[in-house]
Amino acid sequence: MKLRVVTKFALNEVRFRHIQRKYRHHSMVPALDYCGTLHLALKVMSVDGLIVECGTWRGGMIAGMADVLGARRSYYLCDSFCGLPPAGQLDGPLAKAYQNNPSSPHYYDNCTASAEEARTAMAMSGARNYTVLQGWFEETLSRFPPLPIALLRLDADWYDSTKCVLENLSRRVVPGGLIIVDDYYTWQGCTLAVNEFAAKYKWQIRQNHHGVCYIQM
Repeated sequence: MKLRVVTKFALNEVRFRHIQRKYRHHSMVPALDYCGTLHLALKVMSVDGLIVECGTWRGGMIAGMADVLGARRSYYLCDSFCGLPPAGQLDGPLAKAYQNNPSSPHYYDNCTASAEEARTAMAMSGARNYTVLQGWFEETLSRFPPLPIALLRLDADWYDSTKCVLENLSRRVVPGGLIIVDDYYTWQGCTLAVNEFAAKYKWQIRQNHHGVCYIQM
């Protein structure tokens, strides 16, 4: 039985690396984290609800999840498509230094992408029902459809953005559903916002074998 589990994991890993290469021009997520996120997506295969990503850039990560979870799901891509808002005081000096260094190879025009690039990624995927919700989170998420969420992926970087997503959407994640946090180990503002909600709602913050942060509801 243990060998069978290991073999299944290895087969999924090969498949997920192929998916990562497929969307490598549509995602900034490192290959290890990308595959780790797809392994987590498998946990909601039988959980009903929306697949939501807040902070989608060119759409490569949620498109990969769509390849794993299939065409029957509904996908929401939430992003300003205008880059990141200014980092705040709670985001710390590293966040401000990042935004003040446009020559960095990781700057990507302050993480700016177009909604059309995200739609292109989704057109490459198995998704047939997806919605691009364009605008700043504080303007769009309060009007988000009142539907259950199976998987909520946060790639919101800063404290205020992460807090806004959690305030508006986290309580809609159904039992057995997941919150995946891309920036938990990268930006202190994101870490702080997630920790505050985890303390308030008694969430257990976990890390999978690829090092991806998640919360299972």
